[in-house]
Amino acid sequence: MLAYIVRRLLWTPVLLLAVSAIVFALGHYGPGDPVEIQLGQHYTEEQADRLRESRGLNDPIYEQYGRYVWNAIQGDFGESFKFQGRDVAELLGPKLKVSAQLFLAASVITIGLGVPLGFYTALKQGTWLDPAIVSGSLALNAMPVFLTAPFLIMFFAIKLEWIPVAGWGGFFDTRIILPALTIGLPGVAVFTRIMRSSTLDVLGEDYVRTARAKGVHEFVVNYRHVARIALIPILTLVGFSLSGLLGGALIVELIYGVPGVGRFTLDSLFARDFPVIMAVSLIGAASLVIANLVVDILYSVVDPRIRYQ
Repeated sequence: MLAYIVRRLLWTPVLLLAVSAIVFALGHYGPGDPVEIQLGQHYTEEQADRLRESRGLNDPIYEQYGRYVWNAIQGDFGESFKFQGRDVAELLGPKLKVSAQLFLAASVITIGLGVPLGFYTALKQGTWLDPAIVSGSLALNAMPVFLTAPFLIMFFAIKLEWIPVAGWGGFFDTRIILPALTIGLPGVAVFTRIMRSSTLDVLGEDYVRTARAKGVHEFVVNYRHVARIALIPILTLVGFSLSGLLGGALIVELIYGVPGVGRFTLDSLFARDFPVIMAVSLIGAASLVIANLVVDILYSVVDPRIRYQ
């Protein structure tokens, strides 16, 4: 196991280098001039040349890329083009924290509801509860954010006056509830269906029938022999869902006024703020690689039959 983890970690710098090279090239040769966007109405050739020279944008692309990689290794992602005098890490750090908190709250709702419902519906296959729960979860998944968010605001915030919706107060603030519900509820259907399908497959295994034939208590069969193995596809889904962390939920952030990384990244794309775009791409790639490594390790914890060499 240790050798497998070391090999995966050794590949991480190679993957990050490839991602950074692709994004850097796209930003350099793509349409639009960040200097022109930054200067706006005050654009002149003299000011543009002076700004490019100060930022090293007149250097060959391989020199610019090498300088960026060397600084990034030391934790310096550069200075924002849009917010002059502000480091990218300084700007991105608080917004990443907000998006991570919102993602965690939404994941608690999605996994906390979807996994138990999927397991329960599999055990109740053939009864009226099975199609009822699956249909209800699919109805939640089919509701667009443009419908879910206004309904939650009107019902819980305006009519009942239980939860405020303006601004952001952190993970333990009540204002996180409605954005988390808006993001988390549609995913319940996905986790429910995958958990249900995985549980049905495990219930048909020979070792489950053998355990029941030996007189093992039904609770032990279901939650020790069935549930653990059925969670493997859920772990895979959780690993892939982590890739959406940095993308945030742009529409939800706009509706609820959440100062997350989604809106910040979109504004940076329009402003051609390359240092921010590069930092978001690298952090997103690194988080996805680490998340997949953690999921692979959890496979062997959940299912003792899985071993890595």
